[in-house]
Amino acid sequence: MPKISVIIPIYNVEKYLRRCLDSVLNQTFTDWQAICVNDGSPDNCADILDEYAKKDSRFIVVNKKNGGLSDARNVGMEHATGDYILYLDSDDFIHPQTMEIAYSLAVRDGSDIVSFTYDRIYRPQLMVRYKLKMDTDNVVPRRIHKKYNVEKIKTRVTDDVYAYATERTHNKFNPKRKWLIKHCQVWKNLYKRELIQDIPFIKGILFEDFPWWSRVMLRNPRVTIAPLPLYFYIPNFGGIVLSAKQLRIMQSLCTGIADAYGAYKENATDYQMEMWNKNFKWYFIRWAFRKKKYLKTDEDFASARKCFVDLYNLGALENPVQKWAVQTRDEIMQFIGK
Repeated sequence: MPKISVIIPIYNVEKYLRRCLDSVLNQTFTDWQAICVNDGSPDNCADILDEYAKKDSRFIVVNKKNGGLSDARNVGMEHATGDYILYLDSDDFIHPQTMEIAYSLAVRDGSDIVSFTYDRIYRPQLMVRYKLKMDTDNVVPRRIHKKYNVEKIKTRVTDDVYAYATERTHNKFNPKRKWLIKHCQVWKNLYKRELIQDIPFIKGILFEDFPWWSRVMLRNPRVTIAPLPLYFYIPNFGGIVLSAKQLRIMQSLCTGIADAYGAYKENATDYQMEMWNKNFKWYFIRWAFRKKKYLKTDEDFASARKCFVDLYNLGALENPVQKWAVQTRDEIMQFIGK
């Protein structure tokens, strides 16, 4: 039984895959397994995975038909046997001490989740290089060479994840700012397997992290927050704004909102509902509604209206506590004719 299972969904990332797998192979912590889920990748990923599996038996390759990111993560969880779970996207990579630090803190604090963050210098650096038409594939972040003393890492431990988890933007003068668990990306945390093993990702949608993370928070996990830049991710350089793509994003966000709202309506305490409503729900509703400006056809607008009518009928558009949320709700009501 390994201490950590790393779940890596893989699709069409031949250019980045070796860097990702090497970052796992080069961990200072050695008691891991990497569940590499080949989600029907059409490129050379299968051969690369076989190469690493032959080199090190800790790499476990699972081949499946293409089903999307959620499906690949779910399949990976079915094969994971570690005490803790780490998610890693196959075009990204991690600091060599990521597992060492996260596991040590989880054991020390008896935490269900250890939360870290991504390198906020590396991402804008890549974006600038992309705009200048410079190489972005071979840039090595300086922070990847930093060596941490685990005993000296400053952390905060909480049994109230809602006091720190948020989608809100906080100004730099907020004393709690450095400890916030901002946004819902699943790859910024180490999780105790028993906490999440029966919470699947919703298949077939984009931004599946939000409803999944919302359900994880409902379980009142004990969290150690260590705001270290241990994750390095590649931004989407494309910036796709096609109408069909934006409609799918809107539909995915509304599906996630409906799923999470249903879970909270059925299971949340008043405090959990209040905090989730204030710090998550309305940010995603606004994000979904803003996609309307990219829609072009009558069919797309009809589909968009259906998304928000469904949310209205569920009761998910209730309780807009911020002024901007009230305004957003008013605009949605006008859009759907309510």
